[in-house]
Amino acid sequence: MSTTTLHRVLEREGLIDDRDRQQVALQRFERKQPNELWQMDFKGPQGFNKSSGPLSILDDFSRYLVVLRHLEANNSSNVKAAMQAAFEQCGLPEYLLLDHGKPWYDSMNPWGWTELTVWILRQGIRITFSGIRHPQTQGKVERMHGALQRALRKRKGDAGQQDWLDAFREEYNQVRPHEGIGMVPPATRWQPSPRQFDPDGGEWEYPSDWKVIHLAGEGQFHYASKRWEVSGALRGQLVGLQVDGGRILVYYCNMPVREINLETGVNARLPGDPFRLLRC
Repeated sequence: MSTTTLHRVLEREGLIDDRDRQQVALQRFERKQPNELWQMDFKGPQGFNKSSGPLSILDDFSRYLVVLRHLEANNSSNVKAAMQAAFEQCGLPEYLLLDHGKPWYDSMNPWGWTELTVWILRQGIRITFSGIRHPQTQGKVERMHGALQRALRKRKGDAGQQDWLDAFREEYNQVRPHEGIGMVPPATRWQPSPRQFDPDGGEWEYPSDWKVIHLAGEGQFHYASKRWEVSGALRGQLVGLQVDGGRILVYYCNMPVREINLETGVNARLPGDPFRLLRC
């Protein structure tokens, strides 16, 4: 069973204590410079007469609103197109923080990866997911959604039109003082990333002293006369093996995904999520 299914069963049977419904945030965080981390989410549908509100991407350090766009459908191809336009204009972030929603999360995959997230990883962007049912992890983009909702209530106009969203984004970035960054507009703390988007999404270059292999049809490879499973989501992809004696670290792009102990046969999933339980 997936974690989400288990949670629903426990919820239905009344086995979750009120004190355990929200994980305690261990600390607040803010990245040290622009484009270290972008937060991405869909706003809820309230006020938009659609199944969901616009796609939002916010820079963690500056609070700069990189993307605010209505999509005809919240599918992988539409999100990918919106992200590619942002990457071409603004460069690439180091990390992308996501929730457990479609089309970027798959509960049946051990890392939650989908075709979209694999495409993001091939650009050298590291992906991390928020805590389940823990919106505080994406607190900055959630607070921006609150400002957007207040603007919907106070102003006349068709929020379903992209022109309205573009005007809100311009004001949010260039004019509106932001309390979280010393009452200056986000644009004063943001600049495009020097990391450039590669439209061809070429093969990732692993260190020259690593063994580089293609994963077979079920996302596995053979080494030391044994079959080692990695992930079906990565079938046909190139992975890098960092071999250190009897220990192998398996990387996909710059993300460690498996640690293999050749002596014991243990094949452990990586990584631990560096942002989980942090409040933004």
